[in-house]
Amino acid sequence: MPADASGQLSLFGGSAAMPEPGKPHLPDPDATYETIQDEDGLARLAGTLAKANLISFDVETTSKDAMRADLVGLGVCWEAGQAAYIPVGHAPEMAGDGQLPWETVKAALQPVFADSSIPKLAHNGKYDLTVCLRHGLDVTGDIYDTMVMAWLLDPGSRSLGLKAQAWHELGWRMTELSDLIGSGRKQIAMDAIPVDLAAPYCCADTDATIRLFDILAARLREAGMWDLYMTIEEPLLPVLTDMEMTGILLDTDFLQEMSVRLTQRLGELTQELFRLVGHEFNLRSTQQLSKVLFEELGFPSRGMKKTSSGNYSTAVSNLEKLAERSDQLSATQRQVLEIIFEQRQLEKLRSTYVDALPALVNPDTGRVHTSFNQTGAITGRMSSSNPNLQNIPIRTDLGREIRRAFIAPPGWSLISADYSQVELRVLAHVANEQGLIEAFLADQDIHKATAARLFGVPIEQVNRHQRGVAKTINFATVYGSSAFGISNRTELTPAEAQVFLDQYFETYPAIRTYIAETIQQASEQGYVETLLGRKRFFPDLKNKRLPHNQRQALERAAINAPIQGTAADIMKLAMIRLHERLKEDGYRTRMLLQVHDELVLETPADEVKRAAALVREVMESAYTLKVPLKVDVEVGPNWYNMESV
Repeated sequence: MPADASGQLSLFGGSAAMPEPGKPHLPDPDATYETIQDEDGLARLAGTLAKANLISFDVETTSKDAMRADLVGLGVCWEAGQAAYIPVGHAPEMAGDGQLPWETVKAALQPVFADSSIPKLAHNGKYDLTVCLRHGLDVTGDIYDTMVMAWLLDPGSRSLGLKAQAWHELGWRMTELSDLIGSGRKQIAMDAIPVDLAAPYCCADTDATIRLFDILAARLREAGMWDLYMTIEEPLLPVLTDMEMTGILLDTDFLQEMSVRLTQRLGELTQELFRLVGHEFNLRSTQQLSKVLFEELGFPSRGMKKTSSGNYSTAVSNLEKLAERSDQLSATQRQVLEIIFEQRQLEKLRSTYVDALPALVNPDTGRVHTSFNQTGAITGRMSSSNPNLQNIPIRTDLGREIRRAFIAPPGWSLISADYSQVELRVLAHVANEQGLIEAFLADQDIHKATAARLFGVPIEQVNRHQRGVAKTINFATVYGSSAFGISNRTELTPAEAQVFLDQYFETYPAIRTYIAETIQQASEQGYVETLLGRKRFFPDLKNKRLPHNQRQALERAAINAPIQGTAADIMKLAMIRLHERLKEDGYRTRMLLQVHDELVLETPADEVKRAAALVREVMESAYTLKVPLKVDVEVGPNWYNMESV
């Protein structure tokens, strides 16, 4: 991750020439930083830490990937201005006065790190915790994360890294890691840095972290979000750490076979396109494709965007505009567009997932270990990377088939547990809309129930088209969409969409009231909040001169934030409680993935029924709304072939 996002930079290689390192800048000249290089010093440090009220810790490693990183050193701080660095993995020629074997360090510090009465503290703590656990150092008790704390206070910030936070909150101009190890091709690994340079750098990080904690904790209490942090975000950190370390098995043979199929299909599409055009050309050249479409095939160019080269753009958004003019296109032109759309979809699937996923398998574990970003979304939802599970396509058969590659070990099964329409259930609760509440209490198909009201027909007579319109409007309301937005998602004209939207609000009047009150709150207070107190801030809405289109976009976000944020909070509560129950009750079943409103677990054959029942029970009881939470649970050998239980 980049330093301004997480505070832990990429640390690859060690063969390049060492950069000209500057002495790390120490923001507090009165601080006392010690380097521990013998067992007597280690014993004294362990005794000091055992009496501490709080310990800040930070690892120095050889990689940004916590599951592959080698440990170079451990930094600890027990009070502002008092810190120590313990080198354990520097190259021998960089060790100076020496370093200690990690096993010796671990034995001395384990009682302290395992003491749950001493809170621990880190910035981007999931990384540090993972590295410590992988190297056998158990860390228990409360683990506070100043990066997550800063994010709660400003969820839209892009400056959550330790150096940025230290500058913003403490006025400290800290040494960047790139100043220490270089960058680009000249970058070296941390183990190639002399101990006398690494020590003050790491100590300053732990010192800054412990000082930030006092400031951010006070600010969270002042903002009324300390309980939210302690109830959800703080206990979530070890849950995500366990999930990441567990990882999931991947069927690489299946992906290889799928890659062959996609390559074959792409070849067929290319030949068919060349046949329709009348000659071959370089499909990867946007300029050649533009000339083929707009000059040779005569596609209508009015209103089409141009690139800096002067050619008409062949971006998906531009081609979709052409597709919307199907009545102006010939049969050949329509066929050409269909081929291009399919090509791009298949190529994206192949390059982003089918061919990329096998490279992410950890050679030591044989599993893929996605990284869950606790601060990944302004709404409170989590994101993931390497791979990005949130973007695995599920709207097409071929896209969903990628899930087939995520498998259970022999003798085990995967469990998928998906919240059913959780955001609409939250909407029914926060708006206190009796029509929606009654439908959910009766366990009706909510989209059919809405369609029956909109079209004035019995629910059993609702047809597929009517349900589709109702579904679009239900979800459009959650996201604050206008009639124009609805028309873009349906075959309705803006005028027709407005009629249905007006009728929707007449059917569910409390939702109209919720929207109006939420916009008013956001404009007057500058924020909205979830049922559990998570806040999203909208200071710009107080600006009376804000352009209309910008105001509308912010108002839509304000309408959605309490709903999507509450749904995210509910999912996190469920994950925390499920993690606890699985451990307390001695299950071997383990959580692996979290994607949108879905959890994926793996379970041994003898636990399938009990585990599936437990997952449903915990998720459905995670939070009490005016309507019941409902979870769809499926079990199967992989993430694609599953059956309801």
